[in-house]
Amino acid sequence: MLTAWQTVVFTMMYLYAARNFSTLVGLASPEPMANMYDAKYFRATWVLTALDAGFWTAMRIKRKWIRDIASLVFSLFYLVAAERADEKVRKVRGAVTVEHLRVSWNKGTTPYLQALQNLMRPRFTRWPPRAIRIPRPSTSDYKDPVSAWLYYDGPISDLEQINKMILDIPGGGFVAMDPRCNDDKLFAWAGKTGLPVLSLDYKKAPEFPYPYALNECFDVYTTIIRSKGRCIGMSGMETPKVVVTGDSAGGNLATAMTLMVTESATHRRNSSIQAELAIPAGLVLLYPALDMNIGNWMSDEQMSLIKDRRMRVTNKDYLRRKSMQYNDLVGTPHQSDDEDEEPSALAPGAIASKLVGGMDDDGLHSPHPEYSHANRQTWAKSQPPTVASNRDTTSMSHRPEPMRTRLAMASMISYFNDRVLTPELMRAMIILYIGPHNRPDFSQEYLLSPILAPDYLLQKFPKTYFLTGERDPLVDDTVIFAGRLRRVKHSFYSYRASQGMKGSEDITDFDEKDVAEVVLIPGISHGFTQFPSLYPPAWKLIDRCARWAVDLLNTAEARLQREQQIPQRHHMRTESSGDEDWPLEINMTKMRTRTISDEAKARSSNSEQAENESEARKLNGNTKRRSNGRFGFGQKSKSLVKLDSSDDLLGRRMQGLAGPLTGAHED
Repeated sequence: MLTAWQTVVFTMMYLYAARNFSTLVGLASPEPMANMYDAKYFRATWVLTALDAGFWTAMRIKRKWIRDIASLVFSLFYLVAAERADEKVRKVRGAVTVEHLRVSWNKGTTPYLQALQNLMRPRFTRWPPRAIRIPRPSTSDYKDPVSAWLYYDGPISDLEQINKMILDIPGGGFVAMDPRCNDDKLFAWAGKTGLPVLSLDYKKAPEFPYPYALNECFDVYTTIIRSKGRCIGMSGMETPKVVVTGDSAGGNLATAMTLMVTESATHRRNSSIQAELAIPAGLVLLYPALDMNIGNWMSDEQMSLIKDRRMRVTNKDYLRRKSMQYNDLVGTPHQSDDEDEEPSALAPGAIASKLVGGMDDDGLHSPHPEYSHANRQTWAKSQPPTVASNRDTTSMSHRPEPMRTRLAMASMISYFNDRVLTPELMRAMIILYIGPHNRPDFSQEYLLSPILAPDYLLQKFPKTYFLTGERDPLVDDTVIFAGRLRRVKHSFYSYRASQGMKGSEDITDFDEKDVAEVVLIPGISHGFTQFPSLYPPAWKLIDRCARWAVDLLNTAEARLQREQQIPQRHHMRTESSGDEDWPLEINMTKMRTRTISDEAKARSSNSEQAENESEARKLNGNTKRRSNGRFGFGQKSKSLVKLDSSDDLLGRRMQGLAGPLTGAHED
């Protein structure tokens, strides 16, 4: 006679065996997606799929405590019934709404999953994160402060001895995920570097569509620079050096914000009311979304960047997979004699000479839609198709043009079946982020799609590290944007050298690693730093990003010291803004509040000049500061190669698209 619990166990085992009989006896067909990913990453996506299915099944339960428990119970069921989980997720993504996106991507902040994450995460810091609010600068159109979380392993008073920081902009498709969803990464960065990590909790779409979040990020950076870090507890004696980081949608905001800062530095945006801002020390971008246009095919301009001979080591495996797409479908080898060559019309030398020759033209200030999927894609720009009269008179058949470069598919379509980021999700995120009443020019709006950025902004863009999975649907954005950075800076460097400009060196001294470094991780896709508990190799990648950030900060400090040693004839100084004296507005969690004294607010012009001279002496080495972080990652890191009116037709169309996503219905 079986007991009750034995009956339950045997019943569950029987049901499992009956559902998975073919798999257990080895007769089932292999999982096609398993060969696409690394085994550990595929295992992590299997768990994530079960969690998504479980949380979406329980999302309609009204009582929160019941919903939280039911979400875990359903998730455990879907862990066993993996095919049911895949089917559930596929159906939901086909008619996804903003509520589905938030339930899925914010599940890490639910009490039970958060407690489990805290148990599995190594202890990096002794201090919890602090919720703070950053005031807006006086030049902003907005007045409400921006929420953020400050991760720092130490008391706030220690920040007075630090002049470096990391500004993180988290991802989440512009619609979900606050900084607490990235605790694993942010705690690790704060503990490994010993630096303050400020992560922004910007307002999300669709309630706050583009460009609200972008302006929030720009305003926070402006406040940090103008207040000289006093807004987060720094001494305010000198302008802090800032490294900007961002993942996924946060990478888009981080890049667009840096373009805004660079544009302000060239006195082209609000030059009469906005003082010049210091450009960030560098960027660390994790699988960034840099193109809001979804296309099918790669253009010649895009392929020329990818096939650049100087990047063949980094792009080798990535490019091989693109060239093998036809082979995989046909099943037979097919090799072109010239497929490894760049299109002759787009050779790097020709582009470089064109850029150098047009340094003073308006072309430098124009966006570049040819590197995006915004326009109709073109390939070999050869002679127009031959007319029938010019062909062989014995044949009237149409003949294709000779192939200049192999047809290649965009990564978004190549990996449309991705288990983390699908075209349906991308479509929903773009529609929600733009909103039904906004109609940007997708071929010109480079703050929406930074991959379109004009050359004059990329010339001054800081060094950027990219970390992306080779199987990521957004991997093209990384490779193309990095290629544009290298090409524009190389051409600008060549131009300065050819003109004999002051400070320019021989072109042979140009090092592309000083412009951008790309790391493509084989066998993985999107979002891997957000679930290191499920994908343990992500911890090493998070550590690598921390080393990159410290390396960028140390390089910026060394550059500043070299510049200060060069005598300058003219010292230009901007008047002190009232923004500099903003106090730190902070809400401590699980610890006593700490009062931070502020310096005197009223200074005469003479005292300001004396203070500047004193600061200059300190920066030259008379005063030692704790600025390199507690662990001092100073080594040079090496790359791994491995619409306005409701009566308007298009406006109504966009409302029709956005309505089902937001849950709103047209009147």
